[in-house]
Amino acid sequence: MYQKKYYLILLLILISFSFSCKKNEVKNDAQQKNAVKVGLVFDVGGKGDKSFNDAAYNGLVRAKTDFGIDFEVIDPGDGSDRESALRKLASNNEIGLIFGIGFIFTEDINNIAKDFPGKKFGCIDYSVDTTKTIPPNLIALEFKEEEGSFLIGAIAGLTTKTNKVGFLGGMESALIKKFEEGYKQGVSYVNPDCKVLIAYVSVTGDGFKNPSKGKEISLSQYQNGADIIYHASGLSGLGLFEAAKTEKKLAIGVDLDQYKEAPGFVLTSMVKMVDESIYQTIKEFKDGKFKGGIKSLGLKENGVNYVYDDNNKNLFPDKVRQKVEEIRNKIISGEISIKK
Repeated sequence: MYQKKYYLILLLILISFSFSCKKNEVKNDAQQKNAVKVGLVFDVGGKGDKSFNDAAYNGLVRAKTDFGIDFEVIDPGDGSDRESALRKLASNNEIGLIFGIGFIFTEDINNIAKDFPGKKFGCIDYSVDTTKTIPPNLIALEFKEEEGSFLIGAIAGLTTKTNKVGFLGGMESALIKKFEEGYKQGVSYVNPDCKVLIAYVSVTGDGFKNPSKGKEISLSQYQNGADIIYHASGLSGLGLFEAAKTEKKLAIGVDLDQYKEAPGFVLTSMVKMVDESIYQTIKEFKDGKFKGGIKSLGLKENGVNYVYDDNNKNLFPDKVRQKVEEIRNKIISGEISIKK
């Protein structure tokens, strides 16, 4: 009698447990189906450039950790398959938000956003054309690189001992000219007698993925008297750091903190909050607050900045740091106007 009751109770427990597990499986399946999935196509240079593309990837990883999103990325290599890569991601029913990383995506992502009005899109470094309308399902994320580069120019102009500094650009384009112009104006603002050497790796996107050419140009600038070189050249910039170590001169990184590429020889880096813009856009999409249009990020919005920490503060005299912070405030207030 008691044995029968025991088996009956055990059977009821097993049935209850099985039902509970089944409910959890259904719940988990539903959660997976409702999970946010994001697509991203890298710029020229791809993942592993330790700069622009890696910053974008970091934003995805952070969003996955914090929000539990899933993501899919495509590296189009030389960039010729941008349109098909975007279209492939947009055609995936599981993906609701797609990013194109780099100004080269502007036209392609405009067209794809129109073809897929039910999907949301984001473009980092979107090239704004005031004569054209941005699709409502596209957020154009642009940065005021000229503001961050002005501060970098001021740092270089106040730090140089030879009164000659360099600039290494990747692709000769309107976007990279913003880095160049801001840098030159920052140098001139604090040190009108300082000469700035300018060179570009290429007039095409290949300029962002040629470290050997970047090293060759950098060595030439160092040997011509520059003691500090700032780069905006993606993967090609790794050649600058090799040259800096060879010549025992200073380099300035871009997009991410690039101190680790040449410890002791990296004066600072001009950081763009690409990772943060990716992260915040995903958050807004996840929360149902995605809004298309132009979003411009400068010093005031903490979209650009320079690195000052324990790794490089020994290269920054207090008077340099103070002067640069004064300049920051003048840029934000509008007292200093920077030409693009």
